[in-house]
This record gives sequence, structure tokens and C-alpha cells, in this order.
Amino acid sequence: MSSDFAQLVKQQADIVKIVGEYITLKKAGAQNFTGLCPFHGEKTPSFSVHAVRQFYHCFGCGEGGDVFSFVQKIENLGFTEAVKVVAQKCGIPLPKREFSSPEEAQENRQRARLLELHELATSWFEEQLRSPEGARAREYLTGRGVSGEAIAKFRIGYAPDSFNALRDRLQSVAPLDLLRLSGLLSSKEQQDGSSGPLYARFRKRITFPIHNESGRVIAFTARALDSDEKNGPKYLNSPETPLYSKGQVLFNLDKARQSIRQQDFALLVEGQMDCITAYMAGIQNVLATSGTAFTEMQVRLLSRYTKRLFINFDPDAAGANAAEKSIALLTEEGFEVKVVTLEAGLDPDRYIRERGIQDYVTAVKSARRHSDYLIDRAMQLFPVRTGEGKSKALNYLLPHIRRMPNSIVRDEFASDAAQKLGIDSALVREELRVAARKRKDEVRPASADPLTEAEKVLLRAAASAQTSRSSLRVFEALHDQPEYFESLSVTPILLLLRDRGSLEPLAAISDPAQRMLLAQALFHETGELELRDVEAALHSLRHRHLEALQRRVRADIAEAERRGDLAQLAAFMAEKLKVDRQMREADT
Repeated sequence: MSSDFAQLVKQQADIVKIVGEYITLKKAGAQNFTGLCPFHGEKTPSFSVHAVRQFYHCFGCGEGGDVFSFVQKIENLGFTEAVKVVAQKCGIPLPKREFSSPEEAQENRQRARLLELHELATSWFEEQLRSPEGARAREYLTGRGVSGEAIAKFRIGYAPDSFNALRDRLQSVAPLDLLRLSGLLSSKEQQDGSSGPLYARFRKRITFPIHNESGRVIAFTARALDSDEKNGPKYLNSPETPLYSKGQVLFNLDKARQSIRQQDFALLVEGQMDCITAYMAGIQNVLATSGTAFTEMQVRLLSRYTKRLFINFDPDAAGANAAEKSIALLTEEGFEVKVVTLEAGLDPDRYIRERGIQDYVTAVKSARRHSDYLIDRAMQLFPVRTGEGKSKALNYLLPHIRRMPNSIVRDEFASDAAQKLGIDSALVREELRVAARKRKDEVRPASADPLTEAEKVLLRAAASAQTSRSSLRVFEALHDQPEYFESLSVTPILLLLRDRGSLEPLAAISDPAQRMLLAQALFHETGELELRDVEAALHSLRHRHLEALQRRVRADIAEAERRGDLAQLAAFMAEKLKVDRQMREADT
């Protein structure tokens, strides 16, 4: 694509209009617009767009540039693709495409062919739903209250009970290797390691197309009509393909994004049927995760449109766990999160069909703050009639409190938790507030778990592959800041894990007590360990070390004052100032 064409597009593009398709902008003065930056978490707008000079700048994170650089960053595109996207948004015809390399040209052709295959498959599934064999699928949809309008709007279809029908339909328009890559067809590995004949991945299932933000079909979720074990899972998704990665897509975002911008919040449900029922009933800012907790990529995707989210997952244990994990990720990214709880344990689809849309809207408007939801969940999981129960409830809540980016909100969360859990001790209340303020890992009585959360994280990191980023970071700290690990009960274990060679983690530890501690950390993992978890644990160790130095120097000052040794007193006071400064730096 020539530089002349890019310049032509830039001259005709309105950056305010283009940026406004991704985030909500408000007029601020004669020629400026402001909004929440899509590139970093914030609650106070620091992102500005200059309508006359046609550029943007965020005074929070420093990102800035022209309309092309904005589209490049927010869509994760190269320059040429960004020019193409802006041109299409402005209705400017594209010149004949030129590619920088044969590989780029091949990749572009492959993507276009895969999109074409998914469009053909969608139309074919729609035809099959209208066929005689699709009668049972139509009956099921009617029983679930899915109207003909909804079927057409969401392009719901039916995959017939045939291994070959879809292959026969598609093989005339694409080679077998492309059909295999599409994920629409599958094959079994043969004894010689080769792939067997292709057959339909989806059979005897209702198909729900999954669209990208532009509305193009990139994958499917398919629901089985029969619940027999031989028919596989109730819901079957497309595999990962060049078009589709499950953790980077939100179901219905293509239809919901305008409403999300206008209302400045999104309603997140768990399944496609929940989403379709809510959307057709008039709630058009609804999205679905397709049965999984939020991922970081999905959070980043949603943050382009809003920083406010109402979560209404299914009322079972899996839904509660997914809600909890989603809350943790969303609050850490600065989202305002509320949780919708429906009476009688109904999911959104059934609730709307049985109670009506007005009752559901009322339930959404009555959504609780995520902090209140988590406190109630802690009280359900750990009855607080005993000191041990209160301790476990607090330790459940503290990681959530620690993730809150705003110190005022953290303190409020901590105070509410102490009050509702019935902790009357002013000392414990203060310790909880301090933990929230300093973002410590946990508060625990002497009778509780012998390992702190920070120690567990360090053990898990050190026990991972010795070349992983997490383990290397721990071993680096062991070498560079040995004072952080002084008197730490897990330090001998960390040293053994560092030097274990090819041995498995537990096999490298011979002492039974140490093996017990390591096993405790490894067998009670709550999720995938990330580098930021390790950094938080090391930050906790630094605090611990500095607090020990503060206690020691205070004792030295008191002793020097008692002896009247002014020279020693001056030296200790200087040391105290140094340690206090280090503590302040650690808190920033």
C-alpha cells in the first residue's frame, strides 16, 4: 500500500469519529475530546483527542499518535492493515493490495479463505436447520423460547448426523489441508502417525456462530441434542485456529458494542443461550464468555468500550468460581464490578422466560458490589462462629482486597469485611486495614497455616521449570537480596530447589518436614502462577525485612538513650531515617 494512499486516508479520516467507535468520548473545550484510556486501567479520564490536529495523547500512560497508530495499537495490527481498516471505516475504496513478502501474501489469502469457509458453513448449517432432519433441533429451540427472529439474528443452525455431508459441501471450494486447518473438520491419527480421513467435527448439534468484532464468523459453539456419553460434551467449541482463540473473543460483542458504549456498562453472562435470550428481550449490551472465566485478553478487549461490568454467571459451583476469578482480574484492571444474583438459583435464560424481562431488569439494577458479594461468599465457605473460621474467611478475602488499585476502596472493603465477619478486636481491625493498605498477602493467627501466601508463591515458583521466568526471578533474588530471606522457614528449601539439577522438586528435598511444606504449597495451588505473583511475594519479603530493621533500630535508639550515649544515638537516628525512607519507597 503506497504512502500516497495512506496520506489520502489520513486527510479524509476523522480521528474523533474513529476513536469514538472504540471508547466513549466527551467534548472538553472547543476542539478536544476526553475519555478513559483503552491502553491502561484508569477511572479518571486522562486520554485526549485533538479534533483539529487529529492526534491523541494519554496523560496517564504516555501513549499517543495519529489515527493509524491508534488503530494499530488497539486492534494489534501492522501499519498496512491499520490503513486498510481506517479506509474501510471512511468508505474509501482500497487499491490493489501489495504485500511486503510472499509469506504475508500467503497468510492474507489463507485468512480470507478460512473466513469464506466459515461463511459457507454458517449458511449450510442454517439450511440444515430448515431441513426435515432439523425438525428436532427446531423443536428444541422453540421449547427454549428462541424465536424465528432470534434464529435469523444470531444465524443459529444445525449440524446433521453425518460424518461426510459438510466435507462434501466444502471440499469443492478448498483443498483438504485448508479444511483441516479451519477446525470445521477433524481427523484421527493413524498408527503410522499420518492423519486419517476428514469428518465433520460437529454432528447432530445445534450450531451457534461466533463472530469477531467486525461481525465475521470465525468459529462455532455447538450443543448436542442427545446427552448420551458417546455423543461427547453438551457444548463443543471450535479448536484454536488462525482465526479463533477462545480466550480472546467475547460472544455477541459485534452486536453489543454500540449499546455498551452508550450505556457505559456491559452485562456478562455465561452461555450463549443466556446471552441470546437477554439480547432478544431488549438488553443489547449483553456478552457471554462461553462458559469460562475472563482472560486478560478479554478484559483488554472489553476495556475499549467500558470499565463497568455486571456479572451474572450460573448459580452452580463452577459459575461461582468463574465469577470469583473474573472479579479478581477485572478489579485489578480498575473495573467497577457488580454481581447479579437471581432468586431460586435460576440462570438468566430461564429466569427471563419464567419471570419476564422486567423482573430480570430489576434484578440487574439490584446487583451488589463485588466486595459485598465476596464477603457473603466468604461467610458461606467459612462459617465465622469460630476464630478459625474468621481467620479463613479473612485469608480468602485479603487477596481480593490487595488487588484493589485504589487505597480508599481497599480500606472500605477491609472495614466492611471486619464488621460483617464480626471481628470486634480493634487490633485485628487495624491489622486488616494495614494489610489492605500495604497489600500484604494474608493475616493469620499462630494456629493457622504455617506458610504465608508469599512463601507458597516462592515455593511454587522455585519448583517450576528452572528456566521459567518465575523460578529465575526467585533465584535471582536469593542471590542479590539474601537479607530478604534471613530467618525465613522456606529459605533452605528454596536453596535446594535452586541446586536440584534434573531432580523433580519433591525428590530434591530429603528432610520430611521440608517436603511436607513444599507439598503443601504445590498441592494447594489456586491458579496459574504469574510473574506478577512472584514480584508481589518478593515485595512482601522486602517489607518484612524493613520492618525487622525498624524494630531493631528503635531498640538500639532506646538503649542509647538509656545509656546517655549521644554519639551512638545520632548514628542510630541516621540509620532510622535511612530505613524509614526505604520503607516509604517500598510503599510507592
